[in-house]
Amino acid sequence: MYGLRLLERLRNQKDVETHLILTTSGQKTLYLETGKLAADAQALADFSYPMGNISSRLASGSFPTHAMVIAPCSIHTMSAIAYGISSNLLIRAADVTLKERRKLVLMVRETPLHAGHLKTMTALAEMGAIIAPPIPGFYNHPQTVMDIVDHSVDRVLDLIGLPDPQVRRWDGEAQ
Repeated sequence: MYGLRLLERLRNQKDVETHLILTTSGQKTLYLETGKLAADAQALADFSYPMGNISSRLASGSFPTHAMVIAPCSIHTMSAIAYGISSNLLIRAADVTLKERRKLVLMVRETPLHAGHLKTMTALAEMGAIIAPPIPGFYNHPQTVMDIVDHSVDRVLDLIGLPDPQVRRWDGEAQ
C-alpha cells in the first residue's frame, strides 16, 4: 500500500518523473494487500524496470536521480543494500544512490527487530540512508486506513524534498 500510494501522490507533483522497480515479493505483497496487479503499479510510474535489468540506467551513477524510496523495504533487501550485495537492479540502484550521496529512504516495516537488524539499520544510516519505518501518528486523528498510510507517505515526501502543500501539519495545538 505504501509504495502504491507514494506513486499516486508523486503523479500529482509537477515535473516529477518516477521509475519503478517491483520485486517478485513486492508484486505478491501488492496483490495480497490491495488486490492490485503489477500492471496497476506500473501504470502509475513513468518508467518500470524488471529486476534482472542490471544494465538499466538506474544502475549507473551517471543517470541523475533526485532520490530513491523503497516502500516497503524488507529486511532481506535492507541487509543486501547494507552489505553491497548488488544481485539485482533494486539493490544496485540503491547502492548507486548511496555512492552518489543521493537520498535513499527505506520504509522498513517488519517487526519486531533483533540486534542484527538494528545494527544493519545503523550501518545504513551511517552510509547516508534514511530509515523511515511507516509508523502512524495519531495526533491528526485519522479516520481511515488511508489517512494512516498518508501520514507515513507525507513524511517520505518531506524527506525526499517533495512536500505536498495540501498536507495538514502539526501546529502545536490540539486538533
